[in-house]
Amino acid sequence: MAKGEGAESGSAAGLLPTSILQVGERPAQVKKEPKKKKQLSICNKLCYAVGGAPYQVTGCALGFFLQIYLLDVAQVDPFSASIILFVGRAWDAFTDPLVGFCISKSSWTRLGRLMPWIIFSTPLAIIAYFLIWFVPDFPQGQALWYLLFYCLFQTLVTCFHVPYSALTMFISTEQSERDSATAYRMTVEVLGTVLGTAIQGQIVGQADMPCLEDPDGSAVASEGANHTHSTTSLRETQNAYLLAAGVIASIYVICAVILVLGVREQREPYESQQAEPMSFFRGLRLVMSHGPYVRLIAGFLFTSLAFMLVEGNFALFCTYTLGFRNEFQNLLLAIMLSATFTIPLWQWFLTRFGKKTAVYVGISSAVPFLILVALMESNLIVTYVVAVAAGISVAAAFLLPWSMLPDVIDDFHLKQPHSHGTEPIFFSFYVFFTKFASGVSLGVSTLSLDFAGYRTRGCSQPAPVRFTLKMLVTMAPIALILLGLLLFKLYPIDEEKRRQNKKALQALREEASSSGCSDTDSTELASIL
Repeated sequence: MAKGEGAESGSAAGLLPTSILQVGERPAQVKKEPKKKKQLSICNKLCYAVGGAPYQVTGCALGFFLQIYLLDVAQVDPFSASIILFVGRAWDAFTDPLVGFCISKSSWTRLGRLMPWIIFSTPLAIIAYFLIWFVPDFPQGQALWYLLFYCLFQTLVTCFHVPYSALTMFISTEQSERDSATAYRMTVEVLGTVLGTAIQGQIVGQADMPCLEDPDGSAVASEGANHTHSTTSLRETQNAYLLAAGVIASIYVICAVILVLGVREQREPYESQQAEPMSFFRGLRLVMSHGPYVRLIAGFLFTSLAFMLVEGNFALFCTYTLGFRNEFQNLLLAIMLSATFTIPLWQWFLTRFGKKTAVYVGISSAVPFLILVALMESNLIVTYVVAVAAGISVAAAFLLPWSMLPDVIDDFHLKQPHSHGTEPIFFSFYVFFTKFASGVSLGVSTLSLDFAGYRTRGCSQPAPVRFTLKMLVTMAPIALILLGLLLFKLYPIDEEKRRQNKKALQALREEASSSGCSDTDSTELASIL
């Protein structure tokens, strides 16, 4: 990057002996102008933010609907469904550090270091996603089919999401710009969850989902229809899931194209001076021994697990415990729309009062509404009110982890100034822990339903199943939220610490830039002399 002609001539003149310079060529003192901050345009931020939609659209559809799809549409038995959900999420978790390792070994290309991963994983990911929602004709191997393509899709979407998450550190060197871009990203990601919920819920909700009065399936409860009509309705429901998968796959491709065309990676000035990249395992040891990072992921591990329990069991809870079989997709939409509209509120709040305060206020606000759901009787109007209020807390859970993680990485760079290329490790292991928690929550909850006596395609469920669903959606998340907030007390980076880190990093960048400038000028001067 050009340093400016005035700076180059001043630097060169300062290195020449005084006798070489003529009297009229004596260098004047050049006043050093402060460097202007490089701001991202709104277009750049929007293109970056759109890249977060594919992960959220597909993740929302899978998180809210895959469990009920496996049990009631594909008719996989509850034990096999629990294996599919747990192994798929656990595999997804383990692929994150693996992909992070591969990215850390990747070299910079004309497109950057992260973009090639996003480009090449996209077409394969949408094929695997579509096949997850396809019911094969061979019933004996259905569980293996879903396990295979679920794991394959999770691997490919990881190859998209890990580099995209690490891209936060490479779109700008300014903390304020990264925070602003993160707010744009979180808004679009919540919109992605709204889109995923709306597309999957409304398309699937239009299908006539049959159910059985008794566990043997001898009488079909849908308006007294016979078994033939039940089979036809089931086929219509399967086709509705395929249609929703096709629409979501198209959105995935469009968003990936916008991201690739609208965002360029930027390298840190001091990173380019590093002669040799750090090994992955040495970087991993440094990252996992960084105290603020460990405390951050420990806190969000429990709060994320709480919201994932609600997400994974919400459709079954609305259908069987509350009795809103035809309303659960609209309730999901109410939650996500509320979350979308309150993302800007939380961005203002964390700027005004600090991120730690926003964590306590935002995430704890879900607790009263979860208690209300646990205590109230089935009431549709009250449920909608609770859904809208719960969306406010969901917005905080979306925004805050990704807003705080760059602060931890900045703190790490100050304490380990020669350790670069560790950003993918930070992001991949954070995602690893949250996804592993998600796998545990889905596997344990589905297995709990199996033990409670869940009946596939039943119009109603036994009392132990309804009670289990209520505990999974209310009391268990409350306990996990309280434990996570307790761990956040140990998180050391407050607003004062953030300001100190910002000043120290800016000084480091200016020093690296001026050092690079001096090296370039010395080389040019040597060639002239």
